[in-house]
Amino acid sequence: MTKKTNPRKDFTQTAFNVFQQAIGEAEAELKVNNTDTKKVGQKGGKARADKLTPEERSEIAKNAASARWHKID
Repeated sequence: MTKKTNPRKDFTQTAFNVFQQAIGEAEAELKVNNTDTKKVGQKGGKARADKLTPEERSEIAKNAASARWHKID
């Protein structure tokens, strides 16, 4: 089983990892391109829309259309 690592390391953790790689005590970590995050974001909007009433969705749509048409260039 592989060990999961925190994808968001703070500066000190990153610096320590670079130091270990420089002295040869740690293997270089490969950056993983996580394309699943896009799929998660797409699910969020649909889940939110499913929870709204038709009146709430209509109001949100009216506000969005109004904002698009009243843009100042």
